[in-house]
Amino acid sequence: MAVYKAPIKDIQFVLNEVIDVSKLAKLPGYGDATPDTIHAIVEEAAKLCENVLFPLNRTGDEEGCHYENGVVRTPKGFKEAYRQFAEGGWTGITCDPEFGGQGLPATVGFALQEMFTASNQAFAMYPGLSHGAYEALSRHGSDELKRRYLPKLADGTWSGTMCLTEPHCGTDLGMLRTKAEPQADGSYKITGTKIFISAGEHDLTENIIHLVLARLPDAPGGTKGISLFIVPKFLPKADGSVGERNGIRCGALEHKMGIKANATCVMNLDGATGWLVGEANKGMTAMFVMMNAARLGVGMQGLGIAETAYQSAVAYARDRLQGRSLTGPKNANGPADPIIVHPDVRRMLMIQKSFTEGARALSLWVGMLIDEAHSHPDAATREAADDLIQMLTPIIKAYFTDMGSECANLAVQTYGGHGFIRENGVEQLVRDARITQLYEGTNGIQALDLVGRKLPMKGGRAAQRLLGEIGGFIAQHKADEKMKEFVEPLEKAMGRVQDSALFLMQNAMKNPDEAGGAATDLLRLMALTAMAYMWNRIVVAAHKGLAAGNDNGFYEAKIATARFFMARVLPQTVSLNHQIKAGASTLMALPADAF
Repeated sequence: MAVYKAPIKDIQFVLNEVIDVSKLAKLPGYGDATPDTIHAIVEEAAKLCENVLFPLNRTGDEEGCHYENGVVRTPKGFKEAYRQFAEGGWTGITCDPEFGGQGLPATVGFALQEMFTASNQAFAMYPGLSHGAYEALSRHGSDELKRRYLPKLADGTWSGTMCLTEPHCGTDLGMLRTKAEPQADGSYKITGTKIFISAGEHDLTENIIHLVLARLPDAPGGTKGISLFIVPKFLPKADGSVGERNGIRCGALEHKMGIKANATCVMNLDGATGWLVGEANKGMTAMFVMMNAARLGVGMQGLGIAETAYQSAVAYARDRLQGRSLTGPKNANGPADPIIVHPDVRRMLMIQKSFTEGARALSLWVGMLIDEAHSHPDAATREAADDLIQMLTPIIKAYFTDMGSECANLAVQTYGGHGFIRENGVEQLVRDARITQLYEGTNGIQALDLVGRKLPMKGGRAAQRLLGEIGGFIAQHKADEKMKEFVEPLEKAMGRVQDSALFLMQNAMKNPDEAGGAATDLLRLMALTAMAYMWNRIVVAAHKGLAAGNDNGFYEAKIATARFFMARVLPQTVSLNHQIKAGASTLMALPADAF
């Protein structure tokens, strides 16, 4: 069976010893976010995940959602779990207290997101999408829209979705056809069809608030002519209660590979009433608030799945008896040794362990950067934090989800044939993980975003900010003998990033295919380098822990895992650098009709 126990000790280690979460309480508005408070919140969330959400993960997958006559019902137990989730205040944990939220930092939200998605990804998507809708409305909605919708989204009474994709257009939203006709009362009548809408219809909340991209009659073509509208399932009354049914309905449920307990819907809009969010023809700007939040959230799904896969694989490897250790029996009184003694099983477990622990540190650091960008009193600090967030968003989305899928497959491999059997639980992780590499922009699109937008943005300033952050750490710790074995590989990896970026600068202007051909490899190269940076920070914290004489086994395990990452994972940067510099010619030389 798949197993999951919230990794509280590891989360607290990163929060307190790697990124120093105590700094949050010094930021305006976060005075109550002390380490003790955050610890208590993480512990309570862990109980919810272990005792309520995780037990519904497999049953929800087996039952799935039910669709009949436009009505969608979630699997058994989901309504009660959502009620507990909302009543516990988890839907509004990082929302503004002005609208009923708890006002806690994004860093806390990231720690909770990992646990929610690790325990039940399909369930976590319902409140996760609502939070994205909350963010978009809070940034771009009018005061009236905020007053009407944000409190209900914050307390979980209403939920939210994002409606972008249409049957003929996904990534290329410039081809979007959904129309919005202005009405005399200031509202709009919206008509069109949206597909792949996660949580588009369900029975968990009394109302569902759809954020819909559509075109006004006189809108220019392409993405410059797209506006964003709020379209509720039920039209709100003046007193905040739900009124008559709006003209947006679920036409069908998609039959999917995974996340079966989350309703993925075809949504038909037939003159549905909506209201403009932000400025006309500026919908993409507003929607990107939601999309960027969602991309980081999907990255956390990759981490969450990887953590559950890892825990399950370790549990099985400790119990499963097969063969004898190459260095002699380790279970002499038994018929065979546990498979955890075999080097190749260790290889699979260490790949997972080195990813989950490094990725947790990277994600919580990004959470800290988001809090600084939002609340730090110094404008230069806010700007620097925002630059780093911009650079790291596509890296986290793509790399974390690629690795979430890889770790799920490694868990199945660890189980052997038993991993292929449904009742053992880990094959679900493979199916659930696969969508994370596709939605909120496929990972190839994330790579193109990194190369085409993020690297050149602000004259390359954001990219230099990330390299400067890493370079500053290298300079600070290079002379430390205890850090030499970790800092030197990091420095070489950063050099490969610079070398690859220089190659693109020299060649992509002459041939744009060079950027497209190198994008995925460059994203992975930068992701591995960012992970190596976080592993260096973890090692610094571990050495401090050892010096203080605290829990030596825990800190020594961190250092041993860092050594594995540096020796057996980070060397991938060498081949990635070579692949990038091989150029695009071998990709593009074959005529299309020769495939």
